Amino acid sequence: MSKVVLAIGGNAIIKEGQKGTIEEQQRNINESCAPVIELIEQGNTVVITHGNGPQVGYSLIKNQMAESVIPAYPVDVLDAETQGNLGYLIQQAFRNKMTERNIKKTVATVVTQIVVSKDDPAFENPTKPIGPFYSREELDRILEQEQISYVEDSGRGYRRVVASPKPIQIVEKDAIDALLEKEVIVITAGGGGIPVVEENGILKGAAAVIDKDLASALLALEINADYFLILTGVEHVALHFGTPEQQNLSELTINDALRYLEEGHFPKGSMGPKIEAAILFLRKGGKNVIITSIDKLQDALEGKTGTRLTL
Repeated sequence: MSKVVLAIGGNAIIKEGQKGTIEEQQRNINESCAPVIELIEQGNTVVITHGNGPQVGYSLIKNQMAESVIPAYPVDVLDAETQGNLGYLIQQAFRNKMTERNIKKTVATVVTQIVVSKDDPAFENPTKPIGPFYSREELDRILEQEQISYVEDSGRGYRRVVASPKPIQIVEKDAIDALLEKEVIVITAGGGGIPVVEENGILKGAAAVIDKDLASALLALEINADYFLILTGVEHVALHFGTPEQQNLSELTINDALRYLEEGHFPKGSMGPKIEAAILFLRKGGKNVIITSIDKLQDALEGKTGTRLTL
C-alpha cells in the first residue's frame, strides 16, 4: 500500500459565505472525511495537512478587538493555537467516523514547527493572504486603526497579507516518522506549520505564515510519500479559470506549469502556491502529484478526473 500526504484546503473547513462557527467547521470536516476514510480502509498510510488562513485571520481580529483588555498574541503563537484547534476537530471527526466503520486506528495531531531563514526576502515583502475578505469600505476602517499590508484577492475583495517564507526543515519529523511506524494517522504541519528561525540550535518563532502547500510538499519529501495530493475547491487545474474560455487540464508538465504561472493563469492567492508546491515535490524526487477537489479524491487516484502533474 501507499504512503499518502493529503493537503486539505481551508475551503474544506470554512466554505465561502459561511461565518466560520465551530458548528459549521465540524459539519464541513465531517463531510470531508468519507473519501479519506476510503483510503485508510484500503490500507494506505495517510498523513493529513490543512489550511488555517481564515482561522488565523479571525484570531488577529480578536487580538485587535481585545488589545485594551488582554495582551495580543504574536502570529507564530496564533499559528500554533489554530493548529491545535483544527487538529482537535479533524482528529475527533476521523476517530468518530472510523469507530462507525469499525476501523481500529489511532489519530494524532502533531503541533509542528518548521524552520525558515531569517534572511528570507519574504519578510521584507509580505504576500500571504490570511483572514476574511474585506470590502474597500471595511478595509478603510481597519487602516484608520492600524497599518497593515493588504492585497486585492482575485476580484473577491481585500485581504490582510503577512510574510510567507519558504519552509526549510520540519522540526518534529522524527516524531512524525515514529507515529507512522505505529500506523497512526497523523495530522501535521497544519496551516503550513509554525514558522521558526534557528540560531545556534535555538528556535524562535517568526511573525509569518508558511504556505500550507509548500510545507506539505516538504513534508511529503521528508517522509518519502508515494503520493502528494493537493485537495482544493475545484476538480481540475484550469486555464482562463472562471471565464467562458475555461480549459480544464487533466495533465500538466512542469515546463507548461511554469509557463502558465508566468502568464498569470495561476494567481498567488489561490492556485499559484499549489502549482509551485507540486513542482517542488517533483523536482526533488517525488513521483505522484494530483490536484483535485476532496469529493473527487478516489476518482482522481483512479485517473478519472483531477489534474496530474508530471516531469
